[in-house]
Amino acid sequence: MNASDPVDVADIAKSRAAAHDVGVNEKAIVVDEMTIDTAPPLREVSIHDDSMDKAAPTAEELATLRRVAGKLPVAAYSVAFVELCERFSYYGTTAVFVNFIQRPLPDGSSTGALVPGVSDWSNESPGALGMGQQASTGLTLFNSFWSYIMPLFGAMIADQYWGRYRTIMSAIACALVGHIILIVSAIPQVIQHPNGAIGCFSIGLIIMGIGTGGFKANIAPLIAEQYREDKPYVMTLESGERVIVDPSATVARIYLYFYMMVNTGSFVGQIAMVYAERYVGFWLSYLLPTAMFCLCPLVLLLCKKQYILTPPSGSIYGKAFKLWMLAMKGHWSLNPVRWFKSSDTDIWAVAKPSYLGPNKPAWMDFDDAWVDEVRRGLMACRVFLWYPLYWLAYNQMLNNLTSQAATMKLGGVPNDIINNLNPIALIIFIPIFDHIVYPMIRKMGFNFTPLKRITAGFIMAALSMVVAAVTQHYIYKMGPCGDQANYCLEVKHEHTNISVWIQALTYIMGGISEIFASVTSLEYAYTKAPKNMRSLVQAVSLLMNAFSSAIGQAFIGLADDPLLVWNYTVVAILAFVGAIGFWATNYKLDAQEDAMNMLPDSEFTPHVAVDEERK
Repeated sequence: MNASDPVDVADIAKSRAAAHDVGVNEKAIVVDEMTIDTAPPLREVSIHDDSMDKAAPTAEELATLRRVAGKLPVAAYSVAFVELCERFSYYGTTAVFVNFIQRPLPDGSSTGALVPGVSDWSNESPGALGMGQQASTGLTLFNSFWSYIMPLFGAMIADQYWGRYRTIMSAIACALVGHIILIVSAIPQVIQHPNGAIGCFSIGLIIMGIGTGGFKANIAPLIAEQYREDKPYVMTLESGERVIVDPSATVARIYLYFYMMVNTGSFVGQIAMVYAERYVGFWLSYLLPTAMFCLCPLVLLLCKKQYILTPPSGSIYGKAFKLWMLAMKGHWSLNPVRWFKSSDTDIWAVAKPSYLGPNKPAWMDFDDAWVDEVRRGLMACRVFLWYPLYWLAYNQMLNNLTSQAATMKLGGVPNDIINNLNPIALIIFIPIFDHIVYPMIRKMGFNFTPLKRITAGFIMAALSMVVAAVTQHYIYKMGPCGDQANYCLEVKHEHTNISVWIQALTYIMGGISEIFASVTSLEYAYTKAPKNMRSLVQAVSLLMNAFSSAIGQAFIGLADDPLLVWNYTVVAILAFVGAIGFWATNYKLDAQEDAMNMLPDSEFTPHVAVDEERK
C-alpha cells in the first residue's frame, strides 16, 4: 500500500455500528469473513516508546485523510547497504556465467579474456568452457532454482531456532566458501581442463546457493522490522494538513528503496565484472565480488547494537500446521464442486480457541488473533502461486537475452553488459514511481492496491517478451545465416546487422514490471505474514522463482536456433495467462486488503524488539 491509497472502511464502520445497535461488545467484529477479536475503538492512544500522544484515526479519518509514509529508520540504511554488497557479489558473479559456460576460450587466451592483437574486440565475446547455449541455460536455471529453494531452509532456521541475525551471518559464511570455490574453477590451471572446471564450478554453485538462500529469506524482513510503528496514527503537518502516517505505506516505501539498492549493487557488480572477464579473465570476475561480499559481516557486526532483532519463536511451524489441519477438518473433498462450495465458508472460525473453549487441544496456547494472522499468511502464499509464470519471463534476461545480444552488432560493447539496462531502468524509475506516478494515480482516485500492481507487473513482463520475440524474428530475417544466428557467430564470426541497443525496450519494460510485481511481493509477504513467521512467508515468495526455474528447464529445447522466436512467444503467452489467472483468483481478496492490514496484533509469542546481546 502506498502513501495516499484510499481505504475502504465501510465494512468495519458498519460492523461496529451493528455491534452497538445490538449491544454487542466490539471485540467480536467480522470483516470479510475475518474475525477481528480485539478491534480498536474509534479513537485510542497507540503506546509505543515515545509515541504516547499518537492518536489512532477514526473510521471517518481513515476514509478521508491522505496517507503518508513515516520516517525511514536509520538502521534500515545499513541493512540496505549490506543487501547492496550481497547483490553486487551475486549478480557480479552470475553476470559472467553465460559466457563462462557457453563460449569457448578465445584464441591465445588462458583466462577467458580477449587477447590484444588476436581477438576481434568489436564483436567477439570472452569464453571458457565452450559447452553451448543449452548447457549455459540449463546451469543458470539450476543456479536460480537452487538459490531460491534454499530460503525455505533459511526461514525455518531463523523463525524457529537462531533468529534472523545469526542465520544471516551463518549464510554469509557459507556463501563465501562457495565464492572461493568459483574462483578456483576459473584460474588458468583449472580452466584448461573443462571437465574439471565444470565440476568445481558446480560444487561452488551448490554451496553458494545454500548461503544465498539463507540470506535472502531473512534480509528483507530484517530491514522492514527496523521501522517501529505498526499502527496508523494521525499527524498534523507544518502546513496544517492532517494526515495519517500509515505503517503499510512506510513498508512499501522501504521496499521500493531497498529494491533500488538491490539494483544499484547488481548494476555496478555486473558492469565491473563484465569488463574484468573481458580484459583480465574470469578468475578476477569471481574474486572481486568475493571481496565485496566480505563487507557484509563487517557492517552487520558494527551496527548490531542499533538493530531491532526479533527472537526465534520455537516450534511455531508445527502449531501452524496443526491449526490448518484443524480448520480443514471436514472440508477435504476430491469432488471439485463440493470443494468450491466449501471455499465460501469461514473454516477458521471453528479453529479458534474462543470457539473450542475448554475442549481446545493442549497445543493450542495461542489466541484468536493469531489464527487470523495465520489465515492471512496462507492467503498471501496463495497469491504467490502464480509468480512462476512471471519469473519465467524475468529469467530470460539472465540467459537467453544475453545470448541474443551476442548475435547482434555490439559496437565494442560486451554482450553481457546490455542486461544492465534492467537495473538502470529500476534505479531511474523507482523514485519516479514513488514521487510522481503513484501520487498521480492516487489523485485520479484510483486505489492501486498491491494485487492490482502485481497484475500490472505480469502484463508488463508479457509485453517485454513480445518485444524480445519480435527482435529475435528480425535477427533471423536479417541475419547472414538466416535462423542459424549462433552458428554464424561461433563458426563464421558474423553478426546480424541490428544494433544490440534495440534490446533496451525489453529490459526497460522488464524493470517496470519488477516495480509492480517484484517489489510488491516483498511488501505483501511482510505485511501479511504472522509476525513470528515472516521469514517463512518471504521464503515462499522466493520459492516461486525456484519453481519458475524448474518450469524453464522444460523449455531448454526451445533455447537454441531456430526455435528462439517460439521460446519468447511461449513465455509471453504464459505471462499473459498468469496475469488473467492471478486477477481472476484474487480479485475478491483485493477487496479485503484494508481489513487484513487492520487485524489486531496477536499476543502469542509477542513481537518484542530485543537486542540478542542482552538475551
